[in-house]
Amino acid sequence: MNPTTASTTASPDLRHTLGHLLTHLLTPLLMCLGMALAYQGAFHQPTPHHLKVAVVGQSPQALGLAQGIQTKAGQALDVGTLPSRAAAEQQLRDRELVGAFLPDAGSPQLLVASANSGTSATAAEQVFRQVAAVQGTPLQVTDLAPTAPGDPTGQGLFFLLVALSIGSYGSVAVIGTAGAALSLRLRAVVGVATALVVSVIGLVTAGPVFHVVDHDYAAVWALSWLYSAGIVLIGIGLHSFLKRWTTLTLMVLFVMLNFTSSGGVFRPDLQPGFFGALHHFWNGAGFVEGARDLLYFGGGAGLGGRVLALALWLVAGLLTLLGAAWYERRQPAVAAPGAVALPEAVRVEVEEEEEQAAVGV
Repeated sequence: MNPTTASTTASPDLRHTLGHLLTHLLTPLLMCLGMALAYQGAFHQPTPHHLKVAVVGQSPQALGLAQGIQTKAGQALDVGTLPSRAAAEQQLRDRELVGAFLPDAGSPQLLVASANSGTSATAAEQVFRQVAAVQGTPLQVTDLAPTAPGDPTGQGLFFLLVALSIGSYGSVAVIGTAGAALSLRLRAVVGVATALVVSVIGLVTAGPVFHVVDHDYAAVWALSWLYSAGIVLIGIGLHSFLKRWTTLTLMVLFVMLNFTSSGGVFRPDLQPGFFGALHHFWNGAGFVEGARDLLYFGGGAGLGGRVLALALWLVAGLLTLLGAAWYERRQPAVAAPGAVALPEAVRVEVEEEEEQAAVGV
């Protein structure tokens, strides 16, 4: 064979292979950029802003102390006053306050509810330790809602969220590609069943194994399934449109924007405003805050709104499936009726998406 001819033949193949490689490297590089921006943007510098605290008392001294703290703190704190300890305890249990300070010349006390957010409670404690230090007295901290014995850091529910999320979005690539020969309806049924398995795994590990969840198992499982099913159905629906870009899209929705706005590490009063805004309606916040309400606040501190948010995400999944069904009906068939073996193009796509899912995990 003529060497020149061989070189000419090989060159387009090499260019094609390199082009194919670089195209697929784009996905992990975008994942890297997205994770860096999201995690560092949300977590790199936790700073209090409008952290809600109160001074208990109606005397001129209490009112003056509250005003002095507010003036010094500026927008970092929202300092109010409450007439009694009972009123302070109620607002802490309703998750309307982060800390309530009871001034006393000999033994000042700070009331917190660390199950609401350990990092926010710590921020409030730092503020009032400085107040007590100025008075020359030690500060006594009383925790009205401590976390479960198996969750001393208060972040166990966040790690449960991570497990549920990875199990959910990681399953989508497999269902959407390895199940490409199945009807969309059957893929959705498999997705709902997968969400059931994911939620059971999450509950068993967080409950009996590690004791992050130590009661209300059925209710926490229901929240877990609702959360997981929403992600899976949205992912199956999006896969009809996005194909191999589905994994990256789900990572943006349910990792980059989700974990950072969930309140599992820092609540909105310690984060930039963008993530605080997402916290009000994103599904990760719905799960974490809903589980906190159930486990530590008797289900009465906004649980209904969190369940509604998760239900709306599930509805979004159903609507996405309807859109996917309409889209797929307009596409030419990729396999003969009744065929089980995947076409070569689909087989390659399966392998590529499984690799991308592995990168995402």
